[in-house]
Amino acid sequence: MKSIVGRKVGMTTVFAPDGTMYPVTVIEVLPNVVLDKRTVEKNGYEALVVGYEDKPARTVSKPKMGLFKKANVSPKASVLELKGDEIYGKNVGETLTCDLFANGEVVDLIGHNKGHGYVGTIKHYHHHIGPKGHGSGYHRQIGSLANNGRCNNRVIPGKKMSGHWGPKQCTVQNAVIVESNAEKGYILVKGGVPGPKKALVVLRTPARHQFKKPEVKALVKNTATEAKGE
Repeated sequence: MKSIVGRKVGMTTVFAPDGTMYPVTVIEVLPNVVLDKRTVEKNGYEALVVGYEDKPARTVSKPKMGLFKKANVSPKASVLELKGDEIYGKNVGETLTCDLFANGEVVDLIGHNKGHGYVGTIKHYHHHIGPKGHGSGYHRQIGSLANNGRCNNRVIPGKKMSGHWGPKQCTVQNAVIVESNAEKGYILVKGGVPGPKKALVVLRTPARHQFKKPEVKALVKNTATEAKGE
């Protein structure tokens, strides 16, 4: 098990030698600096506390500044916990880079979906809109809350209503890494990644590994061959 933190930049396309076009997401992976270690004796579990991206010291609170001074590193904008047996051997002050993952590896992507604010059921759940005639009096309302005579004193839990939509944590499983470039600090992942642009994303070893599709295998193989100059 291994994991690393990156930032979603956006989406683009890459072309295989046969001309097939594939959509990929660009994830910027700056060095993840180890700030602290969680131990079984003290915390009950094992994990690394890492910092991502530098931040001006004047904007950091005193408790967090104490954590950075203890690790003897510059202030970081984000502090997260990462789990994994392969990365737990890192000591405080060391870094994790994107060469942790290689071309063709399968990973899970953990992020937060886009926040839409307070929305109605038509936008959130794609309910049908009412008649648009001026005399209708029913256009974008929630609809009936009847429950067929059951529990007449309340609305049954789980009813789709208007409310806050996102951002919530979600995971995309078994995404394939098309290219991992340690020199320029980015990873290309086939397909979409949860969250808006500039959102943080955690790449980890898949919890439920699945076999790669044949077309993905061909793309990964050709990309690796081009990187070697063959």
